Amino acid sequence: MAYPSELKQLIKRVEETRPLRLKKKRQGWDYPRLSLAEKENRLKEFHPSYKEGSLRELKVGSSKGYAVPLEICEILESWSRIDPDHIDLSKIAYKTDVLVIGGGGAGTAAALLAEEHGAKVIIATKLRHGDANTIMAEGGIQAVSRPGKDSPYYHYLDTLGGGHFKNIPQLVYTLVTEAPSVLQWLEGLGVMFDKTPDGNLKVFHLGGMSRKRDHVAADITGTEIMRTIRDEARNRRGIRVLEFSPVVELVLNEQGRCAGALLYDLETEEYFLVKAKAVILATGGSGRLHIGGFPTTNHYGATGDGLILGYRCGIEVCFLHTSQYHPTGAIFPEQADGLLISEKFRGAGAHLLNIDGEQFVCETEPRDACASSIIRECVGIGKGIPTASGKAGVWLDSPMIDLLHGEGALIKQFVGKYKLFKRYGIDITKEPILVYPTLHYQNGGLKFNENGETSVLGLYAAGEVTGGVHGENRLGGNSLMDVLVFGRVAGTNAALYAREKVEEDRLTLDHVRRFHEELRKEGVDRKKISPILLPDYSNPLIKGRQLTTMYQGTIR
Repeated sequence: MAYPSELKQLIKRVEETRPLRLKKKRQGWDYPRLSLAEKENRLKEFHPSYKEGSLRELKVGSSKGYAVPLEICEILESWSRIDPDHIDLSKIAYKTDVLVIGGGGAGTAAALLAEEHGAKVIIATKLRHGDANTIMAEGGIQAVSRPGKDSPYYHYLDTLGGGHFKNIPQLVYTLVTEAPSVLQWLEGLGVMFDKTPDGNLKVFHLGGMSRKRDHVAADITGTEIMRTIRDEARNRRGIRVLEFSPVVELVLNEQGRCAGALLYDLETEEYFLVKAKAVILATGGSGRLHIGGFPTTNHYGATGDGLILGYRCGIEVCFLHTSQYHPTGAIFPEQADGLLISEKFRGAGAHLLNIDGEQFVCETEPRDACASSIIRECVGIGKGIPTASGKAGVWLDSPMIDLLHGEGALIKQFVGKYKLFKRYGIDITKEPILVYPTLHYQNGGLKFNENGETSVLGLYAAGEVTGGVHGENRLGGNSLMDVLVFGRVAGTNAALYAREKVEEDRLTLDHVRRFHEELRKEGVDRKKISPILLPDYSNPLIKGRQLTTMYQGTIR
């Protein structure tokens, strides 16, 4: 649906201010950046993670007393889908060296490196192989590729600064020093990054970067990376993929080491056991919990499964008290609500504007500061652009891109978004996009170290399920690099563990029994079950009339 006449009238204000803004941009002028004190105040007043009542202390588990979002509490303080007393652990369906839980970027990278180090690998994924937040990533991947102009030193400082200097330093060090090698690895596998006519990689600025180091494949960078590594994995004889088979519980041995997992077949509704010498958790984020009631950019299966799987085993969680809200999610038309509008738009010169067509924030501020500034403009001072549905947003002045870089630049760099909005009758080369923050990234997760190891021997973790790399806020371009760097690290070390360090013993689910006992003491409702596996968007009225239908959590 095209913009209605009311919004078209407001677009005229954008067009009136555009010539002066364009002139100033060409002269190198940018909207003044927030000072540290201003940024801190902006976050405390308007960022959803700082909102009073948005956090609650956990009542059970290894991180008892740590305050996390209410929606995270719900899954961490829940009963298992299975009764440990009803599971026969002698009936093993599959045996493997390394079991990778999750078929996104981290899981696939882990599988590739584990296989290269001699391990037989099974990837168990909830949906199809590649259905993950990795394919949703549009803004690019951050790595140093121009020695002399940039250095891992600057990448390290930028990442720490973006995370409010709360990041785990050794994890950041591993991220930035391994990043150039990962970029070279992707090139060798066939990822088609955008390049200049002389064959060099194109680089862009994103929020919080002091140097240009963002590398892209148009506006489908994550999809292009996932296409390449998925194809590579499917052509490796040592890697087997089990699709539509989410893990519902990890299995330990009597020594407390991770020794496999219990899977659930979404098609046949069977449970089956995989015994493994080492296990890698790469289950991704939790956007489909809709923290704070926000729409999300995340894929359908992003329900935080790995958090509760690891938490029941005794692994602590960290940095979950802050969630990342991407500054620019579409809010018009309604069909596109929450759709990611890449940070690359702002890096290419698109301004953020209020109802008067005025800039109000530097477009390259880190994401949390930028999102807070948009919320302030709409909610705090009432300068948002209203829609017929009662929402308000700000303009992302996308036509600036062609004016700055030449006609056709936007379509070349953002062909996916151009085609999408064209279907709605909106030409983003001529009309701005209406945006508002959308839930985007799980900043924290399970504690792990630079070797991909968790506190449970034999259990490794990588990607968005982990915490510490990004501190309290992630910079754009660091998520794709995170999943690949630590996926490769976890895959390598899990394979070595499976070959050299594993100590097999009788399988057990005693950790689930102990966790259930904690829940029982706290009086937690037995209807609360996790992992939830899939979000529940069903109509409550219809569910109320399903008189003979039984649900276990969100699954019938």
